Amino acid sequence: MEARNHTAVSEFLLLGLTEDPALQPLIFSLFLSMYLVTVLGNLLIILAVSSDSHLHTPMYFFLSNLSLTDICLSNIAVPKMLVNIQTQTQRITYTGCLSQVCFFLVFTGLENCHLAVMAYDRYVAIFHPLRYTIIMNPSLCILLVLLSLLISVVHALLHTLMVLRLSFCSDLEVPHFFCELAQVIELACSDALINNLLVYFVAGLFAGVPLAGIIFSYINIVSSVLRMPSSEGKYKAFSTCGSHLSVVSLFYGTGFGVYISSAVTDSPRKTAVASVMYSVVTQMLNPFIYSLRDRDMKGALRKLFGRIAFPPRCTTCFGLGFIE
Repeated sequence: MEARNHTAVSEFLLLGLTEDPALQPLIFSLFLSMYLVTVLGNLLIILAVSSDSHLHTPMYFFLSNLSLTDICLSNIAVPKMLVNIQTQTQRITYTGCLSQVCFFLVFTGLENCHLAVMAYDRYVAIFHPLRYTIIMNPSLCILLVLLSLLISVVHALLHTLMVLRLSFCSDLEVPHFFCELAQVIELACSDALINNLLVYFVAGLFAGVPLAGIIFSYINIVSSVLRMPSSEGKYKAFSTCGSHLSVVSLFYGTGFGVYISSAVTDSPRKTAVASVMYSVVTQMLNPFIYSLRDRDMKGALRKLFGRIAFPPRCTTCFGLGFIE
């Protein structure tokens, strides 16, 4: 294959999940539905938290940031896929492809950090309940979110800048529905050993450290809850952590599932189908997990729906508006 410098590369081809034209309308409808549910569900979580003063706590502050991250993550790949199916094209520009790589790494890293921060929040709530509001003060919460964003951006820029040094071949077909880092590196004709080593090293560092923190937090939480004398206390403690633990299991479970599927199969297309779970389905299910398992969230959503269905009437008196 003819090698070309990256400056001469104008576009990549996204092969998608299948080449069967008969399945394209089904895939379009399915992904459009999942995209709308993801955006609407996470947006409702954000609105419910912001509109209910009882949810203005660190736990729901982090949940709002997680929902915002899920919305951003769903906007990276799915809209471009839907446009390509509708216009019957597979093209994506070189800049667009690298942008997908960069932003996907930013927001997956941010979700990873948010889950670790939320685990730390639950750890403090159970082990230091009397000092919880002092430890998890607004300044610390904002600092943790900003630190998570900084780490995620550095992680993404590191990989993206390393991809810029690669030269690509004339066959620029990505067997995926978006530009994933590993798939783009495989298309390089130049030596990509440093890039591959960096992927494993950085993944072990940026994903392993938050995961280790989550495991450490929940080992201590579970051991502490099991020592509680009352069953009511155990149930209350587990209920506050159940939603977060479900989301953590879904996020890391699907991620490891994709890694295992890529290791045991030689078909990139099958790996692409498996990656739908962590890149699309996880973000769609997160709002359902929190809204169904969290009593306070269900109450806030009911109030929000009530305000939408029955908005307060506004009348005018002497040219000034006031609420009856």
